[in-house]
Amino acid sequence: MTADMGTPRQRWRLTLRVPAAAVPGERPAGARAWSEAVLAAGLPAVVGPGDGQARVTPAAALPLGIAGEGEIVDVYLAGRLPVAEVRARLAAALPADVVLVDIHDVWLGAPAAPAAVVAADYRVAAAGAPAAAVRAAVAALLGASALPRVRRREKRALAYDLRPLLELLEVAEWDDAAPGGPAGVLRMRLRHAPETVGRPEEVVAALAEASGAALHPRSIVRERLILAGEPETRG
Repeated sequence: MTADMGTPRQRWRLTLRVPAAAVPGERPAGARAWSEAVLAAGLPAVVGPGDGQARVTPAAALPLGIAGEGEIVDVYLAGRLPVAEVRARLAAALPADVVLVDIHDVWLGAPAAPAAVVAADYRVAAAGAPAAAVRAAVAALLGASALPRVRRREKRALAYDLRPLLELLEVAEWDDAAPGGPAGVLRMRLRHAPETVGRPEEVVAALAEASGAALHPRSIVRERLILAGEPETRG
């Protein structure tokens, strides 16, 4: 099967486990990389005019240094295929460090994946502050009416309020006697608003300021992207 310029006849929503990228392009996490995988799978992909790329739509960009356990990518096909065939072809074409977790047929008229994302769940391994200080900082952030922050983008400084983006924040585990100093795991749910997105590293920075300690993230995992209409309870 080959790529087709025709009208989409089927949309598959993929859920993928993706490792963290240290530098741009090191791991597949963008539309071009997913397009290459779809074309390599021999699926009847709809391609864009002029660029020869398969029509794929990641729900949300995966930032550098963050791994994803439930990344969502929509793939548009010009012909209808059974799920078993699509799954087998994709599983064989994806890079070895990317895992196809789930796949299902999505109505073509449904909202595009990026427009449907309302929030994301993160798991952050952090260190540098004792448990009591971290728990107090968590309570302070959740109890605040506003959390003014400044995000730097290129040469611009953008002021925003982190509080409306912070829906859930909790200490999952913490060990003050861990080798190398106090360390543990934070869980958080951050909102995706039309004008900005909650970022886990900025939550950790706010916690560090509130605790008065040098709290810093060791690793960040985006566990799940939450789409509009889906249940938001943790599984």
